[in-house]
Amino acid sequence: MHSTHDQRLVQRLKVGEPAAMPDLEANYGGRVFQLALRYMKNREDAEEVTQDVLLRVFQNIGAFRGDAALSSWIYRITFNTAMSRLRSLKFRRPAEVSQDALEWSDGDSLGTREVADWSDLADDQLLRSEMRSRLVSALSQLPEIYRAAVLLRDVQGLSTEEASAIMGVKTQTLKSRLHRGRLMLREQLGDFAAGVAMRASA
Repeated sequence: MHSTHDQRLVQRLKVGEPAAMPDLEANYGGRVFQLALRYMKNREDAEEVTQDVLLRVFQNIGAFRGDAALSSWIYRITFNTAMSRLRSLKFRRPAEVSQDALEWSDGDSLGTREVADWSDLADDQLLRSEMRSRLVSALSQLPEIYRAAVLLRDVQGLSTEEASAIMGVKTQTLKSRLHRGRLMLREQLGDFAAGVAMRASA
């Protein structure tokens, strides 16, 4: 744990201090909600995930050893809770990814950077719509461990450290899964990329 404030909060939660739970919600409720909203894509589900996460943190605080930051531990619980809820609601992951969520981060890009740039090759909305549709479809077909890495890093724009903390894996493992996921996406989108290139040169 890096924060003295977080250290005190953890100790207060562990001894069951009555005011600790409201303080947990005040400190982390907003951040958990914003992260949950990225995955759930509607406020009602995000609010329910947030309450579930805060309760789980309170109930399982004894399992927190302090090896990592409290925030990383809470964000990982948020990710797992959101994914569990998405599965229980039978959402088609990542079909709930909104159109604006497919604006890729400026950091380490999607292995095939042209995915983010194809929209500039033509002005018509049809091409943009088709590109996004194919991208969402390709993402949905990735195995979950690779899909999660791509979603966290390339769609949600989290850093490697943030994404690895949420997934509970080492940064090198995250990078390996991300690389594999990007290669699989490139294979699935290869025919579409070729079609776009031909259209742009016509």
